[in-house]
Amino acid sequence: MNTGAAGIPKAVSAKIVAGAMAGRHFRYFDFVMAGFVTILLLSNLIGAAKLSTVAGFTFGAGILFFPLGYVIGDVLTEVYGYARARRCVWAGFFAMLFMAVMSYIVVHLPAADGWGDQKAYESVFGNTWRIVFASLFAFWAGEFVNSFVMAKMKIWTQGRHLWSRTIGSTIVGQGVDSLIFYPLAFLGAWSTAQVLTVMVTNWAMKVAWEALLTPVTYAVVNRLKRAEGVDVYDEDTNFTPFSAKV
Repeated sequence: MNTGAAGIPKAVSAKIVAGAMAGRHFRYFDFVMAGFVTILLLSNLIGAAKLSTVAGFTFGAGILFFPLGYVIGDVLTEVYGYARARRCVWAGFFAMLFMAVMSYIVVHLPAADGWGDQKAYESVFGNTWRIVFASLFAFWAGEFVNSFVMAKMKIWTQGRHLWSRTIGSTIVGQGVDSLIFYPLAFLGAWSTAQVLTVMVTNWAMKVAWEALLTPVTYAVVNRLKRAEGVDVYDEDTNFTPFSAKV
């Protein structure tokens, strides 16, 4: 049996150029996309704006969702290719936009007489449009960069060293995400030092999480490749982000 990093078994699947999969149905793709969008919405709904300090480290609480979210993000590109990962990014983007619009509408509906929780409700769900815009823009840019880097590195490494692709794409993709989100969302509301501290800490923690979860990523990727019977290489892919075509 072929093995990858740390003796982890490699998937037994057929190497397929991404363009040859147009219109192909996959057994588990819809479930992976649903998981990706769900975790994305939860991370932005209940985790984005809260700061926590544990053992002297200050970080955004949304990082708790990162391990699952980025394992799924890596799986999408590695197993199904850039085009299907791109479709998931757009699905997540519009789901976030819909959530933001509906949150705004619901928060600003007149409260019923005798209902005394409006202020608390606003504090939880009343994110400013500045945070919403920053989150949407950062997610869109960071995810596309992450997927692009991972797809290109797969070709450069000829499908070997999955760990280098997952960690390398996270370093770049999350770097872009953090550089966009924290200054746009909080600079001026937080001190510059606090923005820089949280931005760098979150980025470093996400990269560390990605490295620690490498065995999990290998296991999920290999299992899905066997189940789907493919190993996709984006050798003829149009990498424009402005498409949902697969």
